[in-house]
Amino acid sequence: MLTDRLARLSDYPFARLRALLDGLDPPDPEAAVTLSIGDPQHALPPLALEALAANGHLWNRYPPLQGTEAFRQAAVQWLGSRFGLPAGLVDPDTAILPVSGTREALFMLAQLVAPREKAGSVPAVCLPNPFYAVYEGAAVMAGGQPVFLDAFSETGFLPDLDALEARPGLLNRLALLYLCNPANPQGAIADRAYLARLLGLARHHGFVLAVDECYADIYDGEPPPSALEIAGGSLDRLVVFHSLSKRSNAAGLRAGFLAGDPAIVRAFLRLRAYSAAGMPLPVQAAAVALWGDETHVVENRVLYRAKIDSAAAAFGGRLGFYRPPGGFFLWLDVGDGEAAARTLWTEAGLKVLPGAYLTRPDGDGVNRGRPYIRVALVHDTAVLDRALPRLAAGCAGLAAAA
Repeated sequence: MLTDRLARLSDYPFARLRALLDGLDPPDPEAAVTLSIGDPQHALPPLALEALAANGHLWNRYPPLQGTEAFRQAAVQWLGSRFGLPAGLVDPDTAILPVSGTREALFMLAQLVAPREKAGSVPAVCLPNPFYAVYEGAAVMAGGQPVFLDAFSETGFLPDLDALEARPGLLNRLALLYLCNPANPQGAIADRAYLARLLGLARHHGFVLAVDECYADIYDGEPPPSALEIAGGSLDRLVVFHSLSKRSNAAGLRAGFLAGDPAIVRAFLRLRAYSAAGMPLPVQAAAVALWGDETHVVENRVLYRAKIDSAAAAFGGRLGFYRPPGGFFLWLDVGDGEAAARTLWTEAGLKVLPGAYLTRPDGDGVNRGRPYIRVALVHDTAVLDRALPRLAAGCAGLAAAA
């Protein structure tokens, strides 16, 4: 009765975590802290609430799928100012599409660009390992073969492009490659040379490069580049995704956009006409206000840097701790991520995500994410100043017992 593709999906990471902790209780429920999910806890900027209220009379209207002209112009203006793009590179009428959260768009992209076969075989969809679960789900449900590209410390936490090129026959049947920049969970940033090489491979071998840039405005030092910066005069084979969820603490707004190859945007618009609702007009108005304001983004970044400072004080050089260049996650080596998650919950009241839930085993059956946990630094500094020493102490106890 159901498609057999659904059976090929692994359980979603947070469903696996619920099952892992089922029946287990923290020592003090009132002091428990959830560090497992990247759910921003900073306040939504007031200007978004004001725009929603001012446009409340528009809730009764169906929104245009292509978005309002004001939304598309705001997206193009923000891209230009944030990344220094040349005028005219991103046409607001042909290369921008609003989406109700980039998760939806990242998933739907594979439906558009993965053919029934490529080079006489099942099309491949490459994704970094660790990865955002939606990338895998998109590949599987589009009938493609997910190919996991290890991104651990020896490759700077980015997929090894030499290894990608060396895999026999892979590039010929590759339809789509997902990259998260900055990376989730490692925080690594792909520089312009890396992005240029990857886009060159996409254009030479005929696959689509999809760069998820949702953490682009949360960084510790130098601002991450966009793949749009190295596009040259053409957006051929390139799509990037941006969201207000992390940048503006607006996860519930479900407001983002994709920008890139006009042929893909045009096809996306056609697919969405059959499969998705447009972004409500009051939400688009709030998004316009948020894309046009940088003050709250700078304040947001200062708060996240303070949290990384707290983590550095708690961990120092232990458990493989390093300051993530981008994003707000820690990627810590605790020996056994699942065992650590259970112990930290029952003994310290801290909920973390095992790294194995974000990674897949290699050809030898070894899951290289198994020793890790992911920690989301989303709570305010007062909460984290209490939670992070507990986390460090709990992890030290695990190491001593191993």
